Amino acid sequence: MSIIGIIPARYASTRFPGKPLVMIDSKTMLQRVVEQSKKATLLTELVVASDDERIEKHCKEIGVKCIITKADHPSGTDRCQEAYVLSGSKATYIINIQGDEPFLHPEQINSLAKACDGSTELATQMIKCSNYEMLADTGEVKIALNVNKEALYFSRSIIPFVKNEKPENWHLKHDYYRHVGMYAYRADILEKISKLPVSTLEKAESLEQLRWLENGFKIKCVETTYESHCIDTPEDIEKVLKLLKC
Repeated sequence: MSIIGIIPARYASTRFPGKPLVMIDSKTMLQRVVEQSKKATLLTELVVASDDERIEKHCKEIGVKCIITKADHPSGTDRCQEAYVLSGSKATYIINIQGDEPFLHPEQINSLAKACDGSTELATQMIKCSNYEMLADTGEVKIALNVNKEALYFSRSIIPFVKNEKPENWHLKHDYYRHVGMYAYRADILEKISKLPVSTLEKAESLEQLRWLENGFKIKCVETTYESHCIDTPEDIEKVLKLLKC
């Protein structure tokens, strides 16, 4: 099964302009993501998708192909679709690799790639919630699953509710999972979901994957043990570096 990895890298981030090119020790954030992605043995191709010539220039310096896309994409998924078409790739699946996770583990990509068996429409990753603080954090997206490990719903709220039990003990009574934002799309499905209008559930929770569920698409959820370390602000860099040195 052929799989292309696409790294969306937008320069004009509202909270952190120029984020892909920020230095983390001796390398840029984008270079770290690219190097980790190249270690994923199940990818057959790897490209960066960006709307900025500075990022395109840097991609040439670090030896990765860059596809220049439109600047006004509402999400990384839409940017991936345009980049996939412009790349001329014939890959069966596309994996959307977060450009702001410089310390991602190659096995995260490989484990998601293993779910790309032809029948899978969409896939993403999840990790177990180990404490109540994590459950209660609205920045952490929780997942309710069916018996086939397909998503029933994603929410910033705690789902499901455990009746007759104190909330701080819920994680001891039920296996809760939170979302890790890496996606795999079958090529024909990516084309379809990129044409869908914003849905009511998506608007309510501000989660694009709810648009897909609301329109009847299935999302397979693959468990990982690797923590996600996303860089949203300049302050996050120091926090993550300290965490990784512990």
